[in-house]
Amino acid sequence: MELEQLRSDMMTAMKARDKERKDAISSLVSAVKKAAIDEGCREDVPAELVDRVIIKELKTVREQLDTCPEERADLRAEYQRRYDVIAEYAPRMMSAQEIKSYIEEHFAELLASKNKGQIMKAVMGELKGKADGKVINETVAELCK
Repeated sequence: MELEQLRSDMMTAMKARDKERKDAISSLVSAVKKAAIDEGCREDVPAELVDRVIIKELKTVREQLDTCPEERADLRAEYQRRYDVIAEYAPRMMSAQEIKSYIEEHFAELLASKNKGQIMKAVMGELKGKADGKVINETVAELCK
């Protein structure tokens, strides 16, 4: 995802007077800008950084949604709408089956050792941003049995 695409979609939401969508996209743009400044690439923001920030924001909103009390239906609805908008921009993550086949194909010699720590270190380096860490961890644990 490119930062310019986010800005363009934010402008479209503003013109359509869709406040909730505009707010969600605006928070993404702000988070990307902050991350870009922190990493020293303010002018030329790489798409990889944008994807990483979107994934982080998606997890944050998911946590808000999960921890929101049931009796606060209005707040839950707001978090759900925000989650839905951010999810549109999130890169597609690998499924557990895709992760399993990738690990078996690329890390067969490490799998033979059954050393979960070494396998996780190697796999996370290659699949960061492409797959959820929790799913990778579960898959590696299953393969190490």
